[in-house]
Amino acid sequence: MARGKLARFAANAERKNVIEPGKPILDEIKGHWHERYFENENDITLELACGRGEYTIGLSRLFPEKNFIGIDLKGDRIWKGSGIALEEGLDNVGFLRVHILELEKYFEPQEVSDIWITFPDPRPRDRDEKRRITHGRYLDIYKGILKHNGNVFFKTDNTGLFEYTLEVLKERNDIKDLVYTFDLYHSDLKEECYDIRTRYEKKFSEEGHDIKYLRFKFSQ
Repeated sequence: MARGKLARFAANAERKNVIEPGKPILDEIKGHWHERYFENENDITLELACGRGEYTIGLSRLFPEKNFIGIDLKGDRIWKGSGIALEEGLDNVGFLRVHILELEKYFEPQEVSDIWITFPDPRPRDRDEKRRITHGRYLDIYKGILKHNGNVFFKTDNTGLFEYTLEVLKERNDIKDLVYTFDLYHSDLKEECYDIRTRYEKKFSEEGHDIKYLRFKFSQ
C-alpha cells in the first residue's frame, strides 16, 4: 500500500469526525447521532458514496443549522473532506466509513431527513445491476431510514444510469413528488442544487456532458 494512503488512514484513525471500524462509537451510534456525535437535535442529511465529500462540505457551509454525514467505504477519499471540515471548524459534519448496504446498522428508522446521491459509479454492466445504488434493494434501505416526506436527491452525468433510475422509480408504487431533468444547468431545478459541483461534475460538464438530476419522496 502506498505510503501516502497509509498516512491518510492513520489520520482518519485520530480524527473525531471520521467514524469507522475499530472505533467504539461505530457500534453505539445507531439512534444516537444527535446526542453522541452532533450534540444537537438538528436534521441529518446523508451524502452517499460521498468520495471527497464535496456536497457534505458545501451543504454544511450553507446550512449551519443542519447536520451532514458523508458516507463512503474508501477511507483515503473521506480523509480529504474530513480534513476540510476540521480546518474550517465545521462541527455539523461527520464522515462514516461503511458500505451503503449496511446503513440500517447505523441509523434508526426515520433518523435521516434527506439523502443526496451525487455521481455514483454507474455500474453499466448488466451483471452489476444489483450494485447500482439506485437499485431497488438500496431504495428499500433509504426508505427505511428516512423521515416521512424526506427527500432523495440524485445527480449524474451518466444517461444510462439516469434512465435506469427513472425506470426503477416509475415501476415502484411508493414514489411521490418525482421531478427530473436531463439538463440541469438549463432547468428551473438548478437552484435546488445550490451550485455545488463535485470534482466529477466539473470534469464531465467541461467535457460537454449534460448533468441529469432528479428528486423524489417515498410515500408511506
